[in-house]
Amino acid sequence: MQIPYEFLGRIFIYLMILALAGILLALIVGAYSFRKRHIIFPNFVLFILYMFYTPAKWICRVFHIRDTLVDEILIEVRNAVMLEEFSDSCGLRVVFLPQCLRHARCPARCDPIHGYECRRCGLCSIGYISEEAEKRGFRAFVIPGGSFIKKIIKNYHPTSCIGVACYTELAEAMEEVSFMPVQGICLLKDGCFETEVDVEAIIEKMEACNVRSDR
Repeated sequence: MQIPYEFLGRIFIYLMILALAGILLALIVGAYSFRKRHIIFPNFVLFILYMFYTPAKWICRVFHIRDTLVDEILIEVRNAVMLEEFSDSCGLRVVFLPQCLRHARCPARCDPIHGYECRRCGLCSIGYISEEAEKRGFRAFVIPGGSFIKKIIKNYHPTSCIGVACYTELAEAMEEVSFMPVQGICLLKDGCFETEVDVEAIIEKMEACNVRSDR
């Protein structure tokens, strides 16, 4: 039996064109939702951009658009989709903070289960965030890497979380923990060393929760 290479080639080309059109549509819809703060077709945008994550970034570079736009869209769309469920969640709520927020002279030691144990020395914003988290029924974890998120979830069984990271890592992490309500906040300054975050934005996310009086 002769293999219809020409027919298969045409199907491949049509599929590539269809995929490209889908990516472009998802980027347009996502960018509109991101800029207008009005989310439309969120499941379509999340599905397409996660499935074609690398090609979507390539398309952005071709059109001289910052490729972090893909991550920004994924984060903001998921934030909007999860916000109501996040706000109504009860049980243990956690905040995942990246270790790069730590000061160069941070005296904290790293526990193999829950990451760095903040001593609240005042050298960085982590101590203040941790204090504000406790006031609002949250627990802050300072994690050295993504593997610690799995350890913490396994050992503490949180019901919802807030994640703080750079664009790329945050978009990926939010997808991995999407089985529970999640909200993401991007770093103001990245670079993996003495980074910065909008502390008030984290507090606003925590205050969005309906913290029950029996906590």
